[in-house]
Amino acid sequence: MALGGTAPPRGSAAAAASMRRRRTSGGASGGAAGTMLQFYTDDAPGLKISPNVVLMMSIGFIAFVAILHVVGKLYFFRTEA
Repeated sequence: MALGGTAPPRGSAAAAASMRRRRTSGGASGGAAGTMLQFYTDDAPGLKISPNVVLMMSIGFIAFVAILHVVGKLYFFRTEA
């Protein structure tokens, strides 16, 4: 903070340093949890999907593609013989 208790002008290096200090210094939840919460606010537009659902869907897609590869190899092997 500048002298006299006033905030530094917006966009200045002092304001950026002040924001960095303020963000990391306080809060009950600190660390990565505090930054992750800003992605899951109610006012954010779009579909609300938890990270676990996204993880399960991507693993399921990878497994589906792997199964299709195996089925394709088996089908190709049977048509050759």
